[in-house]
Amino acid sequence: MTTFSFAPATRETAKARIALQGPGGSGKTKTSLRLAEGLAQGGTIGVVDSERGSALKYAPVPGRPDIDSHEFVHLPMAFCSPENLIAAVNAAIEARIAVLIIDSWSHYWAGKGGLLARVEEEGKKTSGGKFSAWAPVNELEQDMLDALLNFPGHVIVTMRTKNDYEMEGKKVTKVGVKTVQREGAEYEVDVVIDMIEGTGTVTKTRYTGLAGISVHHPGEEFAEVILEQLGQGVDPVQVIVDALVAENLTYDRALELHSQARSRNLLGSDLLHPKTGEPAKLGDLIKEYGQAVKPAATPVTGTPSAPSTPPAGQDQGAPSATSPDAGEDQAVTPVSAPQMRMMHACFAKVGLGHKDSREARLRATSLIIDRQIGSANELTKDEAQTLLDTLTNYGERENGAADFALMVDGLEGAAKVDGLATQPA
Repeated sequence: MTTFSFAPATRETAKARIALQGPGGSGKTKTSLRLAEGLAQGGTIGVVDSERGSALKYAPVPGRPDIDSHEFVHLPMAFCSPENLIAAVNAAIEARIAVLIIDSWSHYWAGKGGLLARVEEEGKKTSGGKFSAWAPVNELEQDMLDALLNFPGHVIVTMRTKNDYEMEGKKVTKVGVKTVQREGAEYEVDVVIDMIEGTGTVTKTRYTGLAGISVHHPGEEFAEVILEQLGQGVDPVQVIVDALVAENLTYDRALELHSQARSRNLLGSDLLHPKTGEPAKLGDLIKEYGQAVKPAATPVTGTPSAPSTPPAGQDQGAPSATSPDAGEDQAVTPVSAPQMRMMHACFAKVGLGHKDSREARLRATSLIIDRQIGSANELTKDEAQTLLDTLTNYGERENGAADFALMVDGLEGAAKVDGLATQPA
């Protein structure tokens, strides 16, 4: 049974998630660039442009500094599939974009390659038509949202609106404005600004300093209010750094911190090394501190007849379960039959129970016990118990398979770093 526990809530510093919505010509693109300049604080602004290059109208003109313009990098997007938006977000992460503008987010709903088009396409493949097609499309949309909302910088999306009408008999009545996006999309962002002829009115916000305000051509001052609200909390990167430099840091805790940083796209975050003051990356810092507290592998003794060299393919530097180096007076207790039976059930709970997952099971096992093996039969009883304890721990979690995979990847990454560190110059 999975156990849960509550901890005191702490507000973290965050990145802006803003939506600008309005009809064509209302100033969404221009306003997004003005806001981005205030949010970027000198960093790079990136625009994913599905509006046929409309953002380029605001780009600098060579030799004409007198013309009002905005500096940004540009990525045109003609086919607005969720996969393409995910790829664009990943490219923005690689390019260290500070503020990412999606102009327009509506195209990923109702444009060429968008979610509605995908429903039509998937509906033709199944007997259930559009009804059954929504399940895979909903998963794609969630993947797209996760990529967008987990972007490590600020995000601004623009959304088109159109007038919504209602007919009663022969009378047509305008009942409001409808956003071209899935209903409820505004709940995914922190601030929604309705644009009308260059004037922005905040219609939804999580920040009290912005509630209900209306500004003509929102820009840097508006962005400063947002940054002030976002900064009223603790820095999540600094929280991880503080945990790394703590005196009681353990290797398991370092692996946990690495998983946290990875799941939140923080591994590439810039910082100053707490000891040297030199520029560094959070991911590299976690590996460095993790290696410093990594426990030395405990050699397991072998039998008098054990070979003095490890089997072919085994890491020469890893301790062997049959190594004679620790003396011949300590016998090895092999893995027991009950332990072998439990292993398969425990591996199944972390997603590695299939017969085709044998290599993945051996990889995970070797990393957990810190020595290379070619079969579970090579395990000692103590190693088997360590493995079972680990599998049981992750198998009881709500996202056990995903957490286990992250943990194994972390062990492998740390092993590679350790291997590089021990190679002769």
